[in-house]
Amino acid sequence: MATYVLVPGMCHGGWCFDDLAGRLRDHGHHARPLTLTGLAERAHLLHGTVNLDTHVQDVTAELEAADLRDAVLVGHSYGGMVITGVADRLPARVAALVYVDAMVPQDGDSCWSLVSEQERQWYTDVVETGCAVRPLPFFDPRATPHPLASLMQPLRLTRASGPAPRQVYVYATGWAGDSPFTPVHQRLRADPAWETHALDGGHNLMRDAPEDLLEILLATAERPHGSPAGRR
Repeated sequence: MATYVLVPGMCHGGWCFDDLAGRLRDHGHHARPLTLTGLAERAHLLHGTVNLDTHVQDVTAELEAADLRDAVLVGHSYGGMVITGVADRLPARVAALVYVDAMVPQDGDSCWSLVSEQERQWYTDVVETGCAVRPLPFFDPRATPHPLASLMQPLRLTRASGPAPRQVYVYATGWAGDSPFTPVHQRLRADPAWETHALDGGHNLMRDAPEDLLEILLATAERPHGSPAGRR
């Protein structure tokens, strides 16, 4: 029985994983969808100092408070920034990292530094207070403004000692235009330390390719630690 900690992307809350979490539980696993500070039902906590460190602390606090070990951290889009920081700070509690069409940062990277000019233009569309980015018009009606500071702050990795987690990247091939994650996927496909998958669906793979994504997550938990990476 595995424990999956599900971290959403920009402007989304834990609600975006409702269906996926239910399917994981149907298979006998624990699934913990998280809402990060300042978003969805935690939107009342939004203020100018909510940043990437805040969101990393949201997840590390969850792991420590629930005494979770061998967790499978799943990050969608922006959530890749968060799970990278969590694994760096609490490596002994993390068995695997699954990046769902997500950012894969290195030390010193920020969302702002990793995205294209098109995404940067979106980041400048802020609410009246100036502390959050508006959801895009086609987002789910439940989407809420996203803390701007979390997109601008560089991720600092301490590289604490601990077992290396399995690393899985799930790439969405069905973007209407060019995917900003294509260079990431191409780079990781050539890295033997990574298992990579390409699914036929848009950026929201939880909605567009739910069965294939579920299969990958289940296999990630079942595969023995340290087993060879795979490709698909």
